Amino acid sequence: MKRTIQKRMGLFVAAFMLLGRGNCEAQIEAASEPAVILRNILMAACSQDSKRFGAYLTVRNAEAFARMTPAAQATLLKRFVLLDKAGAPRAENGDAGTLKILCVTQEMTTQLEIGVVEVRDNLAYLPLEVSDVGDTAGDSARRVTMGLVRENGQWKLLSLGVLLLDLPALSEEWDRAEIQNNEKSALASMKELAAAIEKYRVTYTRLPSALVDLGPPAKGEAKSEQAGLVEKELASGRKDGYSFRYVIVGANNSGAPAKYELAAIPVEYGRTGARSFFRDSTGVLHGADHRGAVGTELDPKVE
Repeated sequence: MKRTIQKRMGLFVAAFMLLGRGNCEAQIEAASEPAVILRNILMAACSQDSKRFGAYLTVRNAEAFARMTPAAQATLLKRFVLLDKAGAPRAENGDAGTLKILCVTQEMTTQLEIGVVEVRDNLAYLPLEVSDVGDTAGDSARRVTMGLVRENGQWKLLSLGVLLLDLPALSEEWDRAEIQNNEKSALASMKELAAAIEKYRVTYTRLPSALVDLGPPAKGEAKSEQAGLVEKELASGRKDGYSFRYVIVGANNSGAPAKYELAAIPVEYGRTGARSFFRDSTGVLHGADHRGAVGTELDPKVE
């Protein structure tokens, strides 16, 4: 457990260098104490409430956060509280009048305790202790200093220690990381779809007329129109930033000789993906950057 919390703390620090978001809520507690604002920030991160979390960011970072994909926002919020999934936040009063936030999941609970606030003009510094609530010895506890700045009369998240939140400067790097993950997912989805199509062919002695035929039945047993071979999201033709196209080659869709092609295209070129992927009628996968257009069998082979 100690190694786990240390590893997640590294992600926690890195995530602070990447955060931000737009569309601020109409009203934030402008007159509230900085500790209350930080409490709200941590609770929003725990529950993965991107809209509320973004309302507590500086304008510059908020705009950058708004441009991030929902998946990227969720990933950052998870790292913010050292948890891999959304939790149920609960605020309590700690010892000596401090504020304590518990982010509860089935696997573990992260405790975040805000210490005594130091205010200097338009800046506020708040000590924060982060730990695994199950670590009674306190070996996992980590202490950082959060920085808030007063912007237009409201306290906004500014820094983790000396690390300023500068999402615009690092957004390109983040996009590259997400693109790589999405491209790996797209290739895995292509292989999953191909396997499902072949299973459909064996079961119904023909090819499916569309990807939706591979999806789960709304109710009752599987049938040719809803074969239950892939999850609903993939059967809809869109997953993890890619859209998928399926085409039967030629007029014949029956038996073993029937052939088909699959294509995966970035939903938003340059943000959700760069390469387009193509599975030709012989089953070979190809991939290349087509600036968001459909790939071809002339593209380089990929594994």
